[in-house]
Amino acid sequence: MTTPLPLAHIQIGLAAERAQVSTKMVRHYESLGLLPAVARTESGYRQYSDKDVHVLRFIKRARTLGFSMPEISELLTLWQNKRRSSASVKRIAASHVADLDRRIDELSTMKRSLQTLVECCHGDHRPDCPILDELGQDHD
Repeated sequence: MTTPLPLAHIQIGLAAERAQVSTKMVRHYESLGLLPAVARTESGYRQYSDKDVHVLRFIKRARTLGFSMPEISELLTLWQNKRRSSASVKRIAASHVADLDRRIDELSTMKRSLQTLVECCHGDHRPDCPILDELGQDHD
């Protein structure tokens, strides 16, 4: 028999709402080990504490900034370790910034290429289309 939970514990729907994530994502974060296993009622319902909601908010904010799940896992570990070195945190963030810069460059190149094709296309009743011609070419 399980012991009764303190009144401060809430079910998954309310925890998800407070953290502004879906219940599906809460379960996903748990399955990845980002959120520790939570207490359960006798009937098996998950029960979340304020600390769990705080962790969910941390994860959501990190996802909003585009960190990967492995990066978030490492950041969570560092966040929860009050004896951590900020150099470790900075290394992860700086690496992420470099990755974002690379992706922005790639997207900018794609945009310029597509913009050129759009400008070359007449967009009228004729079947000629430089966009489709370019997509259809073999580029090895």
